[in-house]
Amino acid sequence: MNLITKVSFDDTAVAFSSKSDAELYKMYLLFKSMNSNVFVKAGGALLSTALTLHLPVKFIIKPTIFNHFCGGETIEESERAIQELAKYNIGTILDYSVEGEGDEKSFDATRDELLHGIEKAHGNKNIPFSVFKITGLIDINLLEKVQKKQELSATERAAFERGRDRVNEICKSCYQRDVRVFIDAEESWIQETIDNLTYEMMELYNKEKANIYNTYQLYRHDRLDVLQQDYENAIKGGYYLGAKLVRGAYMEKERKRAQLEGYPSPINPTKEASDELFDNALRFCIKHIDRIAFCNGTHNEASCYLLMDLMEEYNIAPNDPRVYFAQLYGMSDNLSYNLANAGYNVAKYVPYGPVVEVMPYLLRRANENTAIAGQSSREFSLIKSEIERRKKVKR
Repeated sequence: MNLITKVSFDDTAVAFSSKSDAELYKMYLLFKSMNSNVFVKAGGALLSTALTLHLPVKFIIKPTIFNHFCGGETIEESERAIQELAKYNIGTILDYSVEGEGDEKSFDATRDELLHGIEKAHGNKNIPFSVFKITGLIDINLLEKVQKKQELSATERAAFERGRDRVNEICKSCYQRDVRVFIDAEESWIQETIDNLTYEMMELYNKEKANIYNTYQLYRHDRLDVLQQDYENAIKGGYYLGAKLVRGAYMEKERKRAQLEGYPSPINPTKEASDELFDNALRFCIKHIDRIAFCNGTHNEASCYLLMDLMEEYNIAPNDPRVYFAQLYGMSDNLSYNLANAGYNVAKYVPYGPVVEVMPYLLRRANENTAIAGQSSREFSLIKSEIERRKKVKR
């Protein structure tokens, strides 16, 4: 049987099965607001100003946008979201979404928080992955300087080594506690440095299976080539490749910088080109599943349907631990809940951290929803459909 007939992302009864009528209506109001570009931009600017002036807006933010897109202010407070998702066989990826001050003290604090999250995930089937950004542990200017192969001072070299030690502490802890970890992709002008640190960790900790995962932003035209080369290097190095496939998160910033500095944009010229590259990366990973474990990190329905078809074609069971689907908490529940209901491995990125410190993440998320063609409209229409369906059932 074709797997597409088994899973329908239009099945709102499954998609919103965890939501009460009141919760569904709250979602309706939130996405109705986010469906307006003007409201998101004006509201975001007002919130940013209010936070800068230290105005008491937390009481507005926390029960609305924060509670929808975040698990809580701490790991402990996020337990509610972890358990809620677990009831529907969806795992949690705890994502510490605080953007630090960029100094050694904040880097150490971020490391300690990530280690706390790994302890929480240890032996916990509801938390299949950990995740972190290298820029939470090493100064971004230093990462760029290393990528440009500029000479580092003794002080800079020592700072970089401390950062590498933090990365190693986290990856070693994941390896020792049998917790897989995603190392997030970032901007192209620091990505090569991030890649090289990730390869070091894979060589150390991926000898028996993929514990460390690199992230590939397929809106970059060179990333499939990089993925294929990384696979060859993994074979030569005698380790497994962990790959998280995403489309990407820095498109406007990347294009603007390329234009300002006069170099060719690393971003595909069209969305169709990115879609094709992403789907070809899925095909490559499935074809080489003997050496690659991967996560299909997308809100794109067509790519999820494609992966289900590929798994059937290659006779890979829906619950094969080498293949995961992942979406963001508070978004695309029609994908997550329907996939999990059909027996596939699914996890949600669940951001957490103090409300004020997570606001930059939340404002980006609201803007991304309006920027992605049709994303907010799709979410909104699904919520409306489920409200109508429930009304009919009650008649």
